[in-house]
Amino acid sequence: MSRRTMPQPPDYWFGDGPVPWWARAFSTIYAGLIALRVRLYRIGLLRSHRIGVPVIVVGNVTAGGTGKTPLTIALVERLRAAGFKPGVASRGYGRTGEGKARWVDAATPPAEGGDEPVLIARHTGARVRVDRDRVAAAKALVAAGCDVVICDDGLQHYRLRRDVEIEVIDGTRRYGNGRLMPAGPLREPASRAAACDFRVVNLPDADGVAQFGEWPMHLQADDALPLRGGRPKPLSAFAGQRVHAVAGIGNPARFFGMLRQHGLGVVPHAFADHHDYRAEDFAFGSELPVLMTEKDAVKCAAFANAWFYSVPVAAKLPEAFWIALLEKLGSSTNVVAK
Repeated sequence: MSRRTMPQPPDYWFGDGPVPWWARAFSTIYAGLIALRVRLYRIGLLRSHRIGVPVIVVGNVTAGGTGKTPLTIALVERLRAAGFKPGVASRGYGRTGEGKARWVDAATPPAEGGDEPVLIARHTGARVRVDRDRVAAAKALVAAGCDVVICDDGLQHYRLRRDVEIEVIDGTRRYGNGRLMPAGPLREPASRAAACDFRVVNLPDADGVAQFGEWPMHLQADDALPLRGGRPKPLSAFAGQRVHAVAGIGNPARFFGMLRQHGLGVVPHAFADHHDYRAEDFAFGSELPVLMTEKDAVKCAAFANAWFYSVPVAAKLPEAFWIALLEKLGSSTNVVAK
């Protein structure tokens, strides 16, 4: 059974093209449903649940990738260094048997655990639980000994009471045309972002500047790792060469641009987000090195050859961000304890 993939967004989401009438009509209906759902939570007809430990939600107001997974990995590592035992709750989008909850570790096949949860587990070794019901996933993590839960991509999952909200913004595309889905990329009105405790902007390069109230994040890539094993190769070793660049993420152009900044001659190959790769997807007609995101690489090891490389990235944020986050988490811990 093939896994689902998320198609690339229509051009008018992040461009100035005309929005179809039907998209505008459905957007109006969607806006009404969002407003109703929020009101039901506010008046208590729908309930949010605490789980007894602090919950950090990493998410975005827009659909698509913004850099949440690298930030989640960085959060796990920083919290662990501060003495916490963090766990990660995720839906595990696109995995087979999506209705069944399961634990994910470094050995879990991406098709069963979801590409992003498997990547987080491999990087951090943290407990990772995938479940459509994020409240149940968070409770399972607490029962397993975690004293803080990071919810990967759960900003709109109001059933799980959160203590810290982190919005991640694509520094290039931002909120696109500013419209709600399907007329635009917004899952919720852009004003929703003001309620988040931290707004992290994923900047396309080191010279990018965050706006007032935003924390800058840069995804740093230095090496390419052979999928068949072997020593890492610095990206600078590919400078001046043509390479096949593969990205099945929310914004493939961000990955291609990062490689170009390192001086690589990029032949881009954009796939749908969460694409289920097959060997025939790589019949490019020329034997150039194939460089891909880590999220894509976890699904390609079975048929990779010596030309295949993964390009890991690390989220870099100001030290002041981590200080502010730990202070916020400390105050939240006192609230939870009461």
